[in-house]
Amino acid sequence: MPKKSQPAAESGSTQRVRRGPRKIVFDEAVPLAGTAAMPLLVDGFLDHVRHERALAPNTLQAYRRDLADFTTWLKGRDCTRLSASDLGDYLAWLHARGLSRTSVNRHAASLRTFYRYLQLEGWLQESPADLVGGGRPDFRVPGSLSVSQVDRLLDAPDPSSQRGIRDRAVLEVLYASGCRASEVSGLKLADTHLDEGFCTCLGKGSKERMVPLGRRAQEAIRSWCRSVRPVFMARAHTPVGWLLLSSRGNRLSRIRIWEIVRSAAAEAGLPDDIHPHMLRHSFATHLVSGGTDLRHVQEMLGHASIATTQRYTHVDSDRLRSIHARFHPRR
Repeated sequence: MPKKSQPAAESGSTQRVRRGPRKIVFDEAVPLAGTAAMPLLVDGFLDHVRHERALAPNTLQAYRRDLADFTTWLKGRDCTRLSASDLGDYLAWLHARGLSRTSVNRHAASLRTFYRYLQLEGWLQESPADLVGGGRPDFRVPGSLSVSQVDRLLDAPDPSSQRGIRDRAVLEVLYASGCRASEVSGLKLADTHLDEGFCTCLGKGSKERMVPLGRRAQEAIRSWCRSVRPVFMARAHTPVGWLLLSSRGNRLSRIRIWEIVRSAAAEAGLPDDIHPHMLRHSFATHLVSGGTDLRHVQEMLGHASIATTQRYTHVDSDRLRSIHARFHPRR
């Protein structure tokens, strides 16, 4: 028996008309070609690593600088269409500009992290940067100062001036602790325990470590905190807790610390290529030369791997020659 046809729905009826499956319409994707796309990708990447990985500000700045170099090299090309060979050409371009092997390896690591972000966001299926390995690690012996040169450098600031007292404290802390310039810049007054003879600094990866302070460094810090720091702090608009301050009462920046070291080196008649990291190298070199256990030096420097600290076992060639001359049976 044939089925009866259903009456048509009257106009104005509340009966719902069944439609086909619902379709979701997406906006058209923005093409990733040309110079306009790369800044957007870089900003998205930096936001990602800032919030997802909670990296230190200095690490974010390093990523920003590395990707700025990469953007310059691209010259408007689409970064998602490059091959591993293209990225190898980029690293060769960096080397031709005079960058050290360590710096080129860091750029390669930045590329790998950036392209993994592009994979995560769906811009790429496979990352060409995974096929670009870093070069051999740079095992060159880091430059360091002799003990007499360090003494001349630390004695260079004028002890009769306010800035001289401050600069002396900066130099003493750099050499006594082996801290990086950024770590010294980030030291707070509450991190410095002079009666116990140590300070607590925040290193790479926001890892905290305890570093001893020698007697001369303690005296320099006490002199600075007693006579000059209150004067500088009074010029700040808000209370500050940083150990080392600028003359306006602000936090002493990493760049200013570099300038202080360069100025002291010029005053002491030392080479003009001396920088804060050289005091860190000198700190490690002199400890290893004095017989300090390498593991202890690693802890004080905040190295994640003992392999990084082992570089300092090769620096005292004079001591090795003297030991060989004293003890080798066929000297």
